[in-house]
Amino acid sequence: MSERAFGGTLVSTIEVTATTVQRGDIIQLGGQACRVRDLFQLPQGAKQLIYESGELLTIHTRTRLVAARPLRRR
Repeated sequence: MSERAFGGTLVSTIEVTATTVQRGDIIQLGGQACRVRDLFQLPQGAKQLIYESGELLTIHTRTRLVAARPLRRR
């Protein structure tokens, strides 16, 4: 599914896991949209996400989140 958001940028709503999350993904947490600035691999397949706001989120290999991913122009 594609839609326009964040200043007219075309985004796709997808489900992400520790394996598929990427920098730039926008994940809504507690009603606030947070963009992933950086991420680090942790033991046993977990990842630590660092948001642009400086907040941290650690997700397990079985964690499922819905994210908006900006589409790249070709």
